[in-house]
Amino acid sequence: MPDQAVSTQIRLEVERKGDLTLVMCHGRLVSGATGPFYAQVHDLISGSKRIVLDLSHVEYMDSMGLGTLVRLMVSCKSAGCSLELVNLGKRIKELLGVTHLLLVFTIIGEQGVRIGF
Repeated sequence: MPDQAVSTQIRLEVERKGDLTLVMCHGRLVSGATGPFYAQVHDLISGSKRIVLDLSHVEYMDSMGLGTLVRLMVSCKSAGCSLELVNLGKRIKELLGVTHLLLVFTIIGEQGVRIGF
């Protein structure tokens, strides 16, 4: 089962510029990967006014991944920080649309856009 463990991991690259934190996500945001993902992004909230999650390299997201994004948005709002999503793939955009979360999240830019760096 080692192959399955590797496929559920998500890797993050973090770039900071002042109060802006860009988090480039790579992999699959699925059950088994959401706990570490949440913890890593949540730790960035205290040093940021704005967190941008770049999802251009997220291959797949399930309901646990979606729930984790909602949890992060709530945590950010409570701390006076904004959470924004950029570079949504077709599948993720459809998932957010079906769940009516496109209206809840701040979506910026289009595929391939780099924000603030």
